[in-house]
Amino acid sequence: MSAPTAVLFDVPGPRARARNGVLGVVAVLVVAALLAFVIVRLAATGQFDSTVWEWILYENIQLALLEGLVNTLRAFALGAVLALIFGAVFALGRLSEHAWLRRVSTAVVEFFRAVPLVVMMFIFYFGMPSVGITVSTYVAVVAALTLYNGSVLAEIFRSGVQAVPRGQSEAAYALGMRKSAVTRFVLLPQAVRSMLPTIVSQLVVLLKDSALGFLILYPELLFQARLLGSSGQLGRPLLPVAFVVAIVYITLCLLLTALATYLERRTRRSSAGTPALVEDGA
Repeated sequence: MSAPTAVLFDVPGPRARARNGVLGVVAVLVVAALLAFVIVRLAATGQFDSTVWEWILYENIQLALLEGLVNTLRAFALGAVLALIFGAVFALGRLSEHAWLRRVSTAVVEFFRAVPLVVMMFIFYFGMPSVGITVSTYVAVVAALTLYNGSVLAEIFRSGVQAVPRGQSEAAYALGMRKSAVTRFVLLPQAVRSMLPTIVSQLVVLLKDSALGFLILYPELLFQARLLGSSGQLGRPLLPVAFVVAIVYITLCLLLTALATYLERRTRRSSAGTPALVEDGA
């Protein structure tokens, strides 16, 4: 007997489907009307004129945007790696059999989840010198991204491991595996496959959070865009610069999502030919 496809809601009937279809068409028309209004207003104010976009042809401006993009990717890359490590370590701590380790891990995760990311950046960059520790803007941004997003990833990892069917771990224990081996070789691989979309969503958030570094003068993409958009010599092309930066961020997020989709398909193909541990151990 197959499992029901609808659990949280009833399958809509003919009238409900017709009503939902009408609401969908209305929503599309409203969004299209808003986009048309925005485009008309931009054209009326001359935002599509060639003179407004001449700034992007200058080599020094292209190099400035490229430098900002490189700094954004540097902060994202290191912050993502450290956040994943931080999340995995403290997720294992929260799953530990030792009560003191669970309490410490829980306190650390809950603390850094509660502190706003901007506040952590200000503490690292402006607060640490008061105790004799001076860090660069890059270190402050990466540290804040690591602690905040790592604490969120710790909860994602913990919930993913706990969502693996209990029979998997019981079969592994029956084969004589230790708890550490069960976690590393049985629970985590299955949990990562199910958690991959959520992990990627959090990494996209981390990428966009790196833009907050401009508040402490970290020369990332948004920082360079603010300088260019407020430049009087360029005619203050605020909207064109914002459009370019938005396209860059959208492209980066789409590439990250495409990479996650590729990895998910590859892990599914590799796991399709491997029988489940429960089936072998049962």
